[in-house]
Amino acid sequence: MTPGGPSDRSVPLTPLGDRRAPQPGRPWLVPLIILAAVLAGVLVWRLAEGDGGGSAADTEGTAADGGVATDETAGEGGDTTLAPLEPYDGWVNPASSGRPWGDTVNGLLTFRGNPTRSWYGQGPVPTAPEVLWSYPAEGTMCGNSTDGSGTSTWCGTGWTGQPAVWERDGRTWVAFGAYDYGIHFVDYQTGAAILPPFETGDIIKGTVTVDPDGYPIIYSGSRDNYYRAVAFDRPEPTELWKINAKDVSPTLWNDDWDGSGLIIDDYLFEGGENSQFHIVKLNRGYDAQGKVTADPELVFNTPGWDDELLSDLGDKQVSIENSVAISGNVVYFANGGGLVQGWDISGLEEGRDPTRVFRYWTGDDIDASIVVDDEGFLYVAAEYERGNARAEEVGQLVKLDPRNAENPLVWSVKDLGTGGKSGLWATPAIWKDTIYAATNSGRVLGVDRATGRILWEKDFASQTWQSPVVVDDVLIQGDCEGNLRGFDVRDTRVDPPELWNVKLEGCIESTPAVWNGRLFVGTRAGKVYAIGDQ
Repeated sequence: MTPGGPSDRSVPLTPLGDRRAPQPGRPWLVPLIILAAVLAGVLVWRLAEGDGGGSAADTEGTAADGGVATDETAGEGGDTTLAPLEPYDGWVNPASSGRPWGDTVNGLLTFRGNPTRSWYGQGPVPTAPEVLWSYPAEGTMCGNSTDGSGTSTWCGTGWTGQPAVWERDGRTWVAFGAYDYGIHFVDYQTGAAILPPFETGDIIKGTVTVDPDGYPIIYSGSRDNYYRAVAFDRPEPTELWKINAKDVSPTLWNDDWDGSGLIIDDYLFEGGENSQFHIVKLNRGYDAQGKVTADPELVFNTPGWDDELLSDLGDKQVSIENSVAISGNVVYFANGGGLVQGWDISGLEEGRDPTRVFRYWTGDDIDASIVVDDEGFLYVAAEYERGNARAEEVGQLVKLDPRNAENPLVWSVKDLGTGGKSGLWATPAIWKDTIYAATNSGRVLGVDRATGRILWEKDFASQTWQSPVVVDDVLIQGDCEGNLRGFDVRDTRVDPPELWNVKLEGCIESTPAVWNGRLFVGTRAGKVYAIGDQ
C-alpha cells in the first residue's frame, strides 16, 4: 500500500444498526439516516481514491523528516514496509540511507549495515532481554599483541567489533573477528560453532563484511598487516586472497586494518592504517566443483593525506581507521589527522581513476565512520586529543554539506573536555529527525538533525566507544561498566526513558547487532553474547 492508501481495516459503512425502518413517532431519524449514509459513502469513496483520510505529507517518519519513507504504518506496533526506491544510475542511491544493504542477502552484513553506515539491523528488539548464550561456552577469546606501548593481552571484542548476522540455506549465521586472532562463525540459535575459526596472525579489532552479492566470502582485516577475503562454503574457512599494508607506497603511521570494507559491483573499497585508500577488483566466481573463487586486482590506491595536512598538523598520524562510506558516486572517509575527503568514482568501471571532489579539515583524529543521510549530508565525529585551535573552533560532532565546498559546515557540537582525551570514538546514528552520539567521557547526546541543538544528554559516567544503535524506536547503548541499555526514543524530542538494562561482564566497546528479536555483542572480558527475551 502507498502512504495514505486504503486501510486493511474494515470500515463501518452502516452505522445504522440492522437497517430497520424508522419507528413511528421518530420522523427526525429519517434525515439523520440519509446524512449518515451520504457521509459513509463519501468516506468509502475517499478511501478508494487513495486518500485514506490524510495525505502522504501527514505520515510520520518520511524520508524528508529523517525517517524512512514507508508504504504503510501498520497498527500500533509501528511496523513499517519500505517503499521501493526509484531507479538510480550510479553507485549508491542516496535515498538508500537508513535501509538494508540490497535484497540479495538478508542480513546485517557490514559495520552499520549499509554503504552510508546508517542501518542498524532488523527488529523486533527484545522487551525484557537477558543473556541466552555466550561464546565460547567455556573459556575466553584472548591473544597477545604488540603496539607502541608494548605487548599486552587483549580479550573478547573491541572497537568496532560489530557482529555480522545473515541468513544462509535456512540457517542464521553470526560472524565476528576477535582478539584471539580468529574470525568466528556461530549459530544464531545456539551459539555453537558452524565452522572452525579462521586464524589470522594477530588481533582483529574491526567489523567483518559479508559479501552482499551472495558469494560465500567474508572480508576482514587484522593487526597482522593483512586484509583478507575468506571463503566459508567448505568444511574449513579458506583464504582466497590477502593484501599487505606494505603492498602500496608511500605509507604512513601503521599497518593495521580496522575498517569494514564495502563491496559494490565486484569492487572492494577499503582504507587502512597505512594511511592509504584502496580499491580492489575482486573478480569473483565459482570453480568446476561449485566452490567460490576470487582473483583480486588492486586497481587504485591513493594517500589519505596531503602536504597541507601534514604542515597544519605537525605530525604524521594520519591513518585511516574508519570504515569508508559511499553515497551517490562519492566515497567518503577521514583519517587520524582530521581530514574528511570525498572521491568521485563515477568513471571507475570505464577505467578512469577516482578524483578528489571534497576536502574539509576538522583539526583532530577521526576514527568514527562518516554517516551520510538521504539528502547527502555528512555527520562526522572527531576526537579531541591534540588540543589545537582548529579542533576547538570546528567542534567534535559536525554536519557537513559536501555540495558547498567553500563553506560546508552546517552545524557543530563541541566536546572539548578537561584533561586526557575527549571527543568521540563512536560513530553517530541517524534516527528520524535526531542524531545520537556517544562520547569518550560517557556523555550520550540526542541532537536535532537540522539545527545541531542538543535536545537532551545523559551521563553514563563511563567510556562509551560503542556506536549507538536504533531499531524500532529503541536506542541501544553500552558503556565500559558492562551496562547495555535500551531507551524509548519514540518521541525524539524528549529525554528518552530507560526501558531495560542488561549487565554484562567487561567493557562494551563493540557495537551490537540487532536481528529478529536478539542482540549480539562482545565485551573486553572475552566473550560474545546473544541477548533476547526468554
